[in-house]
Amino acid sequence: MIQRILFILFLMVLMTSCGGAAPATQPPAATEAPAATEPPATEAPAATEPPALQSLEAPTQAAPQGQATSTSQPAATQALSTLTDTPLPTLELPTEIINAPSQMVWDGTPTYLAESTPGYSFRVTYDPELWALTSDQFGFPALAHRNLPACVISVTSGRGLPLNMTVEHDVLYTGKINFDVGNVYENGVLKFVTYTGGNGTIITGFQVNFEEQRQECLAEAVTVLSTLTSVPVSQSTPTP
Repeated sequence: MIQRILFILFLMVLMTSCGGAAPATQPPAATEAPAATEPPATEAPAATEPPALQSLEAPTQAAPQGQATSTSQPAATQALSTLTDTPLPTLELPTEIINAPSQMVWDGTPTYLAESTPGYSFRVTYDPELWALTSDQFGFPALAHRNLPACVISVTSGRGLPLNMTVEHDVLYTGKINFDVGNVYENGVLKFVTYTGGNGTIITGFQVNFEEQRQECLAEAVTVLSTLTSVPVSQSTPTP
């Protein structure tokens, strides 16, 4: 009987010891709870990364495409070609003078005043049946041929030229006058010719423009320019 009581007590002590061990093993379960929340913490940055990459990629691709289509370079090229192909306006010629003298004069201020003697004007003589004294597209006096369209003699001075233009120089000597002749080419095509020179008293420059009948225009112009001389300003004929 006593042995049975001791055996029961022993079992109770054993059960008590086993039941007390359970709370000791529960705290690790409490520490594992944060581990269950770790995946959402690591997944959150991954969810925000794709939008960041998309927001950077979209503007870098759209901006160059927009610039290339809105300000394309062919538009500038078209503007340049339009300027180059635009013809000069037709000059208005005065009515031919009835019973005009066989020769008339055009007097003007030399375009190279520093190299000219002060107080002198240039003078060229022309046939009024062939030439008319008028104004060029810039408002300066000029001689326009009556029979050769766009054949014009105007005053000029040295200036720069675009890169697509080149100049070939020649010399014209008429006995009393020396001219430096500048043949100006644009992309290999002769566009106009300049004559710069004088008689020792004045130095001035002229430009001859043309569109058709180039040789005829230049020949007629040289006939006029070969008459170049100088006169005192007090004796010069006012330009109308």
